[in-house]
Amino acid sequence: MPLASHPIKGVASRRAQRRDGTPFEDLIAVEEPLEIRVASEPVSITMRTPGEDAKLAVGFLFAEGIVRSVADLGSVAHCGRVGDEGYGNVIEVSPAAGANLPLERAEAARRGTLTTSACGVCGRRQIDDLLARIPTLPLEATVSAQLLARGPERLTERQQNFARTGGVHAALVLGADGALLAGHEDVGRHNAVDKVVGDLLLSNRLGLGAVLLVSGRSSFEIVQKAAMARLPVVASVSAASTLAIDLAQRAGITLVAFVRGGGFNVYTHPARLIA
Repeated sequence: MPLASHPIKGVASRRAQRRDGTPFEDLIAVEEPLEIRVASEPVSITMRTPGEDAKLAVGFLFAEGIVRSVADLGSVAHCGRVGDEGYGNVIEVSPAAGANLPLERAEAARRGTLTTSACGVCGRRQIDDLLARIPTLPLEATVSAQLLARGPERLTERQQNFARTGGVHAALVLGADGALLAGHEDVGRHNAVDKVVGDLLLSNRLGLGAVLLVSGRSSFEIVQKAAMARLPVVASVSAASTLAIDLAQRAGITLVAFVRGGGFNVYTHPARLIA
């Protein structure tokens, strides 16, 4: 039987046993569904770690081109009442007075089926339309290679729940000077990225970021979200996929992977990096 939720947000306790049969209580990352609605219209269901849901929803809608700026937003709030069963798992985004959110894009954004924490871009029905909306970033901005080499260290500083559970990802946005602009954890890589992008949008700091750091691999969707948020460098601790590399090349993004032990691989636009 599951135990009560752990007091640390995003972490719960479950019974387990060691190989030798010794019982213990393990700390586990929480995973629950979140339905995102726009003007009462269901847009997406994603499996996420609860917390910073408003940032997640806003970041997701921005990446899909449904929300273009903070001026488009009226309110972002969970539906229902505190204490109701399932409260906190549906969030409603209402447009600002006079704002015209292109809800026709919601149809293209729908996953069609439940979005799991590892789904990525699979299930989209309008990939070509999605690609057409990705801006090409200018190559003038430069980023220090040393800043990227310290990526794993910077991620570790923000992975408190990973240290407790080993079960969540992290995403950070850094300025060109290395300043932390946003950092969040989630059971899903793409959710963590949505949270940091939503954080930047809601705090009017979108456009100030230079580097997106992610704790897992770089997929097509991670690069797409970076492109929409005008983040010129994407760096991941793990590998990059073929679609991620192809999209980064097209979008003018410097894609760096296998950032470990002070080294990394650069797959696109290496001229942006300086010693």
